[in-house]
Amino acid sequence: MADFGNDAPLWAARWVGSAAGAAVSLVYMLPKGRREAASRFVTGLTCGMIFGGPVGIWLATRLEIAAFVSRYETTLAGSAAASLTAWWGLGVLMRAAERMSGGGDGGGGR
Repeated sequence: MADFGNDAPLWAARWVGSAAGAAVSLVYMLPKGRREAASRFVTGLTCGMIFGGPVGIWLATRLEIAAFVSRYETTLAGSAAASLTAWWGLGVLMRAAERMSGGGDGGGGR
């Protein structure tokens, strides 16, 4: 069982990683307005905070670098990756749902 004590640097790595991933997701796919930007940023922060640890461990294991990085680097990278991919995945699902419901432009361009 993981120890989720009061390790301030670990929590800071989660916050910084989550914020960085959320910010990159906003730049990578520009939001349509302030409301969408705020929603995406909060979604990214939340997912990065929740899934950052497990994603970091998974990434470090897959890349075979677990022995070379600290737990803070693992958490930072995992939080950023979880935050970035959370909105990407949700964005894909949301746009697919819009198209299926007829709310999209029907593929006719802008």
